[in-house]
Amino acid sequence: MTAQPKKNDWVFVAVENPGGLEQIVGYTDKPSGVSYIPVFTSKEDAQACFINLPRKAGKKYEIQAILFEELAKDALANTFLLFLLDGEGHIQDKIDPATVVG
Repeated sequence: MTAQPKKNDWVFVAVENPGGLEQIVGYTDKPSGVSYIPVFTSKEDAQACFINLPRKAGKKYEIQAILFEELAKDALANTFLLFLLDGEGHIQDKIDPATVVG
């Protein structure tokens, strides 16, 4: 299991509409109703995994770095969990953003 990033660590997420009205990509697991943001500790893992994740047709995406604490604040405000994934899409950790913020 990968260690949870620290508040001031840079992590990587997919961003929809880079350079415009950017939005961090999140998903909802239909059976459980859990909403989550895929998070990666390296840009290479993010790029390798995001190729296989669902995307909206006609939208542009980009992998971007964000401070883990800032991501956690956004996730908490929008009721998302953070799923730390590896390059193959395996869940390394499920993180409640409330444990990071505050």
